Amino acid sequence: MEIRRAATVAELLAAGHLYDDPPREDWAARFLAAPGHLMLIAYTEDGFPAGFVSGVEMIHPDKGTEMCLYELSVDEDHRRRGVGRALTEALLAAAEERGCRGAWVGVDTDNDPALATYRSTGAMDEGVFTMRGWTLPGGG
Repeated sequence: MEIRRAATVAELLAAGHLYDDPPREDWAARFLAAPGHLMLIAYTEDGFPAGFVSGVEMIHPDKGTEMCLYELSVDEDHRRRGVGRALTEALLAAAEERGCRGAWVGVDTDNDPALATYRSTGAMDEGVFTMRGWTLPGGG
């Protein structure tokens, strides 16, 4: 397995089977152009995108720069082989290279595979929280 940073829209679209919804070319281009956005894709020996992790740098006056692990996904046929752990570790290494002073992820408390992956990479439980969201009209 090889982990590479996605650098083209074609790479992001080729990993579409890993996303929650079908990717859009315009959103993929915007993602790549946005400062602080990062996607790493794990490829099998034959070039199949087996998983990805995306991260977004966040800056705050009292926290400095932190990396938010935005999403982690591994193809069903490639799970329980260390792909998620390798992707998480690669994102943490990239965050450190970028000068981030920390990293964090929001995860559902009943998502045992994700919790095990993050725990295996040294993540500490910082307590239960709730997340609220807004769908904005015209958000495209």
